[in-house]
Amino acid sequence: MQWTGRCACGQLSFQAEGDPLIVHCCHCTYCQRETGTAFATNFLIESDRVTFSGDSETILNPSASGQGQRIIRCLACHVAVSSHYPGAGDSFHFIRAGTLDQRADVSPDVHIYTSTKVPWVVIPDGVPAFPEFYDPASVWTERMPERWRVAKEL
Repeated sequence: MQWTGRCACGQLSFQAEGDPLIVHCCHCTYCQRETGTAFATNFLIESDRVTFSGDSETILNPSASGQGQRIIRCLACHVAVSSHYPGAGDSFHFIRAGTLDQRADVSPDVHIYTSTKVPWVVIPDGVPAFPEFYDPASVWTERMPERWRVAKEL
């Protein structure tokens, strides 16, 4: 599938080819403060499958790991479109699902950092949820480790 998306003003747009590796719904306090809401939903996909058009800036923001995350924002409206986290490096984009044109077609595969989830958010039955991060072997399908390995080697 081809995914498209953009910032609020439309100056920064992107295309992503194929299915996401996984979709995280992160309830950590950093994501809450960064987004100004209860959580961030991130569409994790290999960087070589994503192309951007328009002007952006990359800002280092703090994270729970202490290593920070690099957030790609529109230079004009400053909306966060994607992030790179230290564990995944430049090999993967964590695209903000709310910036996708097809955002209604995306739902979380897993909820993380639920230890700091706001009480009024209800996690649907059957969706894995973890108080902090998770062991990928407990959530990922059998195709995911190979995609991860190939992307990290590029």
